[in-house]
Formats: sequence, C-alpha cells, structure tokens
Amino acid sequence: MLSSATDSIGSRGSVLIIRSDDDVKEGLGNLLRLDPRLAPIAAEAGPLPLRLREPGFEGLAHVIVSQMVSRASAEAIWRRMRPVEGVLTADNYVLLHPDAWREFGLSRAKAQTLSRIADAVASGRLDLLALSALPPNEALAELTALKGIGPWTAEVYLMFCGGHADVFPSGDVALQNAVAAAFGLDARPPARELASLARAWSPWRSVAARLFWAYYAIKLGRGMLPID
Repeated sequence: MLSSATDSIGSRGSVLIIRSDDDVKEGLGNLLRLDPRLAPIAAEAGPLPLRLREPGFEGLAHVIVSQMVSRASAEAIWRRMRPVEGVLTADNYVLLHPDAWREFGLSRAKAQTLSRIADAVASGRLDLLALSALPPNEALAELTALKGIGPWTAEVYLMFCGGHADVFPSGDVALQNAVAAAFGLDARPPARELASLARAWSPWRSVAARLFWAYYAIKLGRGMLPID
C-alpha cells in the first residue's frame, strides 16, 4: 500500500508517498476510478515506470544536471561528478575546488545552483529528507525559495526522489504534448491551463504524469521521463 508520511505538527493530515512499483499500480487504479477517460490511455501506455531515486542532495543534483541537456551529456557529466564509491553528498561537494565545475562540464549557472544547495544542506538550512513529509505546496515553496531552483526542478525532485504522489510538472513540454495528443487537442496546453486540468487527478497527479509520459513515449518510440 502507499506509504503515508505525516508531518511533525500532525494537523495537516498525511502525505501520500510512492516508494515501489506496487504503489504506482495502486495509484493508477485509483486514478482510473477518479477519471475513467484515462483508461484507454493507460491501456496504450502499458506498465508505468517507477524511476525513483533516494531523496537527498545527490538526487536533486542529478535532476539539475539532467535539465536541458541530452541524456548522453548528462550521463557524462554525472560520471565525472559522482564519487567512484559512495554517494555525492552536500558535505563533499562544498569541499571541491572552485573550478571543479569546469572539469565536470557543468554550466556556470548550474554550478552556482548546486553550490547554493550544497551550502544550504551542509549548514542545515535545507533538509531535503524532511521535504517528503511536507504537503506538496509547502515542499515546493521551500525548494523554489532557493535561487536557481525553479518549479520544474522542484516538482521533478519531489516526484522522483521525495516520492510525492500528488505533484504534476505542468511546465514540462513533453507532458503538454502528451496531454494534447491523448485528448486530441489542437495545440499543447500552456502550463497554467494544464495545471488546472490536472487538478482533476489529485491526489494522484504524479501517477497521471507518469501515465502521460509513458503514453507519449509509446507514440514517439523513445523514453520521455525527465530522470533515469
């Protein structure tokens, strides 16, 4: 069954957390009961991928590295960044020499963002593990308050690292195209319109996003998820 992470106050209820393929299947079943229009889309899309990473600095760094570059480029940069053994932590990232980002192949903007995140995590000002227990809106607000983290980055991190079940990256162009193709729209809906449409799939919007990415991947014949 889907996990439930309750925040420390307890008065805001619980947050549904996806941690396994079975969680995705359970969420999809609930989603299809909520919106039967999605049944033929699910039938064509096939099994939905989990693609979950552990929450923390490494997971968020991977999302940032992968943004707006080819998969091959992202993988090459990541191989240079990640320690041979262990995980990439905020503590070891802040100890890198100032020009390490050039050796990795990062852009200056991404390097600055990663440095700010590493400083915030290492100093205790940002607790990435605790974000999984916060309601999505609160978790998104905390992430995007840090310069360099936009809504898409925050949403993808919460989905694929935090495991939030009710997040939908409406600014994702692939999702916009997928929804347009699935519903026979004349043009892909802009982010605000898609976010409004996606409210009907709450509290399973992360499952709906996986569904549309999978559906569009079938249409194009290649992977569309924003994280490996």
